[in-house]
Amino acid sequence: MRRLLLLCEYDGTHFAGLQRQREGLRTVQGELERVLPRVGALPKAVAAGRTDAGVHALAMPFHVDVESPIPVEKVPEALNRLLPEDLKVVGALEVARDLHARRDALWRAYRYRILLRPHPSPLLRHRALWLRHPLDLSAIREALPFLLGRHNFLGFAKEETREGVRELLEARVEAAEGEGGLEVRFYFKGRSFLRGQVRGMVGTLLEVGLGKRPPESLRAILGSGDRRLAGPTAPAHGLYFLEAAYPEEKLRP
Repeated sequence: MRRLLLLCEYDGTHFAGLQRQREGLRTVQGELERVLPRVGALPKAVAAGRTDAGVHALAMPFHVDVESPIPVEKVPEALNRLLPEDLKVVGALEVARDLHARRDALWRAYRYRILLRPHPSPLLRHRALWLRHPLDLSAIREALPFLLGRHNFLGFAKEETREGVRELLEARVEAAEGEGGLEVRFYFKGRSFLRGQVRGMVGTLLEVGLGKRPPESLRAILGSGDRRLAGPTAPAHGLYFLEAAYPEEKLRP
């Protein structure tokens, strides 16, 4: 028995989320577990995190256990012949037998894409949030440092029952010309995230950028954990899970 770490890229538009759910709902985990036995793997895939319906991923790690002698470098090609077009394995690595994709992750990173132009883009309607109004990036950059460090992030989360203290390691915003026009991209890196936390932070930061709230208002949200003080949850289709990191010793069999 070998443990492999699979890196999966997917378009979340037509998935009901990452985690397996009730019968009849199409999920990333469900699609992956459906084909794993075809390459000699157990039908169980454990992800580094969870993404909601409509959220995308560039390299979501899953650990899986394989009984067959298939070479690890052949696994992505073998699985991709069986997987749907909106879910593919882009990398595979044999790792320590006790590596756990969720518990052992050192950090996780997300990106949120916003398209700024006068009219919406048909091509990016499932890939980026469209805004017609300009954003004050200086005000947003003034607000971002409030989020760094250990805080109670429940004020940005949704449907969350877990304890709310998390540590945000990095938060930045960039603007550049993209495929459809000017794009603003948020980047967040943290040890772990609450459900809806990134989208709640983005929705609140957009209010800062639109002049609807001052940058220092984030301090009160973090101090109280009151979701009513924060901005709306940004739509799912602009969010991307980028990557996760693991201890070096766990990345060797």
